Amino acid sequence: MSLPISGDVGAQEIDITNETSSQHHSEAPYIHKVGIPPKQNLLQEITATVKETLFADDLFRQFKDQPRSRKFIIGIQSVFPILEWGRHYNLTKFRGDLIAGLTVASLCIPQGIAYAKVANLDPQYGLYSSSVPPLIYAFMGSSRDMAIGPVAVVSLLLGALLGEEIDPDIHPLDYRRLAFTATFFAGITEVVLGFFRLGFLIDFLSHAAVVGFMAGAAITISLQQFKGLLGITKFTKKTDIVSVMRSVWSTVNHGWNWQTIVIAVTFLAFLLLAKYIGKKNRKLFWVPAIAPLISIILSTFLVYITRADKHDVAIVGKVKKGVNPSSVNEIFFTGTYLAKGFEIGVVAGLVALAEAIAIGRTFATKNNYQLDGNKEMIAQGTMNVVGSMTSCFITTGSFSRSAVNCMTGCQTTVSNMVMSCVVLLTLELITPLFKYTPNAILASIVISATVGLIDIEAILLFWKIDKFDFATCTGACLGVVFVSVEIGLLIAVSISFAKILLQVTRPRTSILGKLPRTTNYGDILQYPEAKKVPGVLIVRVDSAIYFSNSNYIRERIWRWLGDEEEYLKENHQPRIQYLILEMSPVTNIDTSGIQALEELHKSLQKGNIQLVLANPGPVVIHKLHASKFTDLIGEDKIFVTVSDAIVTYKIGEA
Repeated sequence: MSLPISGDVGAQEIDITNETSSQHHSEAPYIHKVGIPPKQNLLQEITATVKETLFADDLFRQFKDQPRSRKFIIGIQSVFPILEWGRHYNLTKFRGDLIAGLTVASLCIPQGIAYAKVANLDPQYGLYSSSVPPLIYAFMGSSRDMAIGPVAVVSLLLGALLGEEIDPDIHPLDYRRLAFTATFFAGITEVVLGFFRLGFLIDFLSHAAVVGFMAGAAITISLQQFKGLLGITKFTKKTDIVSVMRSVWSTVNHGWNWQTIVIAVTFLAFLLLAKYIGKKNRKLFWVPAIAPLISIILSTFLVYITRADKHDVAIVGKVKKGVNPSSVNEIFFTGTYLAKGFEIGVVAGLVALAEAIAIGRTFATKNNYQLDGNKEMIAQGTMNVVGSMTSCFITTGSFSRSAVNCMTGCQTTVSNMVMSCVVLLTLELITPLFKYTPNAILASIVISATVGLIDIEAILLFWKIDKFDFATCTGACLGVVFVSVEIGLLIAVSISFAKILLQVTRPRTSILGKLPRTTNYGDILQYPEAKKVPGVLIVRVDSAIYFSNSNYIRERIWRWLGDEEEYLKENHQPRIQYLILEMSPVTNIDTSGIQALEELHKSLQKGNIQLVLANPGPVVIHKLHASKFTDLIGEDKIFVTVSDAIVTYKIGEA
């Protein structure tokens, strides 16, 4: 009779063994021996590790058993997905993409102008960045819902980092050149990560860190809009809340403009009302989508007919007409700013990439299609490299515009093409009309857009579920708000790494007991009804055993053993004879881990306690055999299940 292998079921933290005692024989049931996987040579091990790390999705599966010509076509299609789905494109799909593209363009145009201001660039650069990158993405992107263009957080980060190197008011040309340089290196970073399939590095920036950083950035962006909302002419270049509020209150008696305030407050209320209407009634999603464009048209018309600009109401001024000019010669490929451009580009590129991947995965899951993260990185990087050469600053996916794109019925990335064409027509024909657009309306648009970046529900969920995640989130947020954008990002990354290190170096261990009327063993803290087996201490290690945690695990097991023996002595119960390590959660072990087990075994022998292993995985058992540890403790001390060990040594009731 065979006995199925037991395993750990994760969240329930219970060791399931489906074995049954023999009902047909009076003898002890047959006990399975732990299997040893086939031995691999060094090359096979390296190949398997690299494949699992970089090609976990089996990138080359679609090339198998295909003729050479077909492989070439598949390769081209993998780089340009449009060549694959474009064969099935039809008028019905175009109708959906046309409506979606036109709707998103109505939102993209005012936001592009506003986000250029956030990045301390002239407004036309926001429109440039909303035209070329979406076209590139339409050919290479794998998310049909993502709308490409400037976004608030990346614009703020770029503006803050660039502003530390060059003052945009004193040296506007060098500032713009450094922005293009940073955009170029941001794109190169994204392409390299995608090409070498290093997308998993983005996952080190935890969800809690991203939520906190986005919330802090939203607050910082909103605070900086007080300059436009109140009509302040002299405003601090710093982004921290203390400097901003000091700059606001120091001008309260002589720097505020009441006409500007009226315009800003009126249209901000209109935008927030439109957003509320769209949230309350999903069928009216188009209301908040077109509200920013309506606000720009109305406010521009009012300023023009009343000549409010003559009464110190700041306006956008002349917006350069024409499509994207070349900026290849403006990128710093040499000189003192090259290193800074690279540094800023890497940081901003990673943040932009993290936002794009999060958005892409969200909509892919919602609409039930696959998103290839590495292809997405290459697409994002390519569009930024090309963008840097066509007067664009860093672009990525926008959550608000992607949501509008999805809700308006987009079918493919053609919606980005439509949006791009509308923006190009705007640059060619309509930009002179933006001359009298008040800066106050741009500030209102930015504030209304960034409000949605503060995810209150997620923050409350962090508090309920994981206090460490909550600390990560609040630390990132407070760092951005009270110090600077880059410090907030550094805090977010540092706390995320601290969490990883803490979990790796201090893994969880637990004592198991036998659940009544079953052959299952569960954590006695989770299952109070679980009973300890007399004479046995069963310990489960919920982590791989590495050099970073091997000493802790050994010492923690000793502490469990010491506490248990002290308790047994006080209650006059039989002493511990066996220590069973339940190893199903132990996915790997290194030489330090094996050495720790050897030291534990020697120490247990001095106390006449036998070390027994239960359910070691294939990687672990292979290494234990290679190190001769199995010879040290004996093959008869290694079992498939805890229950097998108990039955074999006839301890308690199996």
